[in-house]
Amino acid sequence: MEERQRLNRLRWRCTRRAMLEMDLLLGEFLDRVFPTLAPAQADAFVILADMEDLELWPLVNGSRECTDPVQAEVVALLRNVRVK
Repeated sequence: MEERQRLNRLRWRCTRRAMLEMDLLLGEFLDRVFPTLAPAQADAFVILADMEDLELWPLVNGSRECTDPVQAEVVALLRNVRVK
């Protein structure tokens, strides 16, 4: 699959969520932080973006810890994103 097409699909998954907060957070992260991620972190973000909001939100808000160390790095970056 072409890189642009993969990014468009990822953008769709990030901005068409059940929770508006997740739409805003993941969309902002995708625009500002995703291009700077290492390949392993980018892969971890894709896995996180595939999670349901009810699974991902507790990781982002800190009520549940992430067991995968690379995903934990990405979650820490997500927690630092400030939505406009």
